[in-house]
Amino acid sequence: MALSSNSPAPLEWKFSQAFGERPPGENVQDVDIISAIGFDTSGDYLAVGDRGGRVVLFERKDGKHTSNQNFNRTKLEQLDFNPTWQPEFQYKTEFQSHEPEFDYLKSLEIEEKINKVKWCAMPNGSRFILSTNNKTIKLWKVTEHKVKKVKDMDPHPFASSENALLAETSFMTGQDKQSVPNGNHRVWTEKMPKSMSAPEDIHAEMVDMEETPHTRCRKVYAQAHDFNINSISTNSDGETFISADDLRINLWNLGINGQCFNIIDMKPSNMEDLTEVITSAEFHPIHCNMLAYSSSRGFIRLVDMRQSALCDHSAVILQNGDSRGLKSFFTEIIASISDIKFSRDGRYILGRDYMKLKLWDMHMDSSPVATYNIHEHLRPKLCELYDNDYIFDKFACCISGDGLHFATGSYSNHLRIFSRGVESEAGITLEVGKNHNRKSIIQAAPRARRSSLSSLTRSFYQHGHENSSNDFSCDLTSKLLHMTWHPERNLIACAAGNSLFMYYA
Repeated sequence: MALSSNSPAPLEWKFSQAFGERPPGENVQDVDIISAIGFDTSGDYLAVGDRGGRVVLFERKDGKHTSNQNFNRTKLEQLDFNPTWQPEFQYKTEFQSHEPEFDYLKSLEIEEKINKVKWCAMPNGSRFILSTNNKTIKLWKVTEHKVKKVKDMDPHPFASSENALLAETSFMTGQDKQSVPNGNHRVWTEKMPKSMSAPEDIHAEMVDMEETPHTRCRKVYAQAHDFNINSISTNSDGETFISADDLRINLWNLGINGQCFNIIDMKPSNMEDLTEVITSAEFHPIHCNMLAYSSSRGFIRLVDMRQSALCDHSAVILQNGDSRGLKSFFTEIIASISDIKFSRDGRYILGRDYMKLKLWDMHMDSSPVATYNIHEHLRPKLCELYDNDYIFDKFACCISGDGLHFATGSYSNHLRIFSRGVESEAGITLEVGKNHNRKSIIQAAPRARRSSLSSLTRSFYQHGHENSSNDFSCDLTSKLLHMTWHPERNLIACAAGNSLFMYYA
């Protein structure tokens, strides 16, 4: 198999940076908890969204747009050819993307939490970011403005030749010389040629040119989703993007916010016949006509938009190969895929459900080529996990730029990293954060349960398990839900609560 022929060397992961980390015991506000994260295609910029509707931007300290011009040739060669060198990031700017709203027609409160952030193409050197909450998508433009700032006020009285002509004795300290008949001071008459030739030098010493980021909302894409938006994905053509909710996927043009095209509609005529919902969607990284979306039944469907305007028929269906075993009430719940990611070449798809991380080959849709167990040790505790709503936690996944390594999150703020073709299926586990014993203070609010479980069935599963919810080997309140992989380097940025951590190999 091709997996064994390209077996990568094991990676040794190290801590790189941390932003927003708070000391143990300090209260963490719910609005500060990170809810979305993403690198741009170059890896020079990182966007982070939180539950308070804010988007925070970070940039590389050593990026080509920052301070590379100050490095010598030897340093630049090390940056280009040293495989173990990792980028360092710094805070750039932040802006309020969404505000809380209220839908009066549906009597529904729309929270400001950022669900997804995606970087767009960069025409004319500008940066564009798509951010979305449950209902509204916004396109933001980030530009650099050069601002002149006074660095140091010169206390010397003669700042320019024009001021010299207007200077008077009463405005000059320490000067006792009389003025000449024409009103000018003698000291200015003596130094006039020198002051006339030096205004540019004086100006350069007093004023400092500084680039200040400026954000502006360019487009608002609203009123197109009846259900909560769970995914947005930009197309490789640089002109369109998709937005997905539980039952529909819409195709947008970045320049047109007044209309969109519904390309996938899973809503049945009778909602009682609903059997599955859309959980994630993503465009193919190379072919602009292809996209993939996952469902709550554990399916990944690949569709071709050239076949029809409404892509009801899938070109490829990736179905769980081990779904033929014994089934229980929790089988469908834990099979729900929370996130999918394409490899850069578009051949592989990485999918994460509650229990496992699976790698699919687009050329072989019968079964995944690799399966990694994440929460298999929690299988005996599924009843307790359901009672506390933890079974509905949605963990993201990410894939390296070369397609050889994968990462996902788990409880106790554990970051699980795997490599394709490596014999050890356990992978590498990192406990994110410096203070390993710190526990999250804010707990997630209870979510609405699925209507497929009756009260009678729930009481059956709850019987005998009321007092066993604390018998877990992990901290269920600390969960690593969001992470992203640098497109060029082995660098992972992940969010634990309100803090952002980076690890490199």
